[in-house]
Amino acid sequence: MPIVMHHMDIESTLQTDESKRYVGIGRKFAAHEVVNHGLEEYGRGTATTNTVEGYFSIFKKGIYQHCDERHLHHYLAEFDFRYSNRAKLGADDNARTRKALRGISGKRLTYVQAR
Repeated sequence: MPIVMHHMDIESTLQTDESKRYVGIGRKFAAHEVVNHGLEEYGRGTATTNTVEGYFSIFKKGIYQHCDERHLHHYLAEFDFRYSNRAKLGADDNARTRKALRGISGKRLTYVQAR
């Protein structure tokens, strides 16, 4: 719960499956929409978990099958960039490259060895 609360806007709508683990945290958001996979419900109105489930399915089955936990945030950031800037959303290779170059301008990636 602390990670979710740190990274999500409580004014948003939380969309989950029917798991009881989401009941408490759902009360902290402006709204909580639930789909019941046990009843073969995967979407109702705007409530769905398909997008997030598809996202992580692609992430896990793609090139990131074995991620070191120390670097997971970097893998997720890179994957999120590619997912959010894919052809289906209108981003061709040129547009994606230009956006990536704008994002790295003036930044330096360093790696600190653990002691």
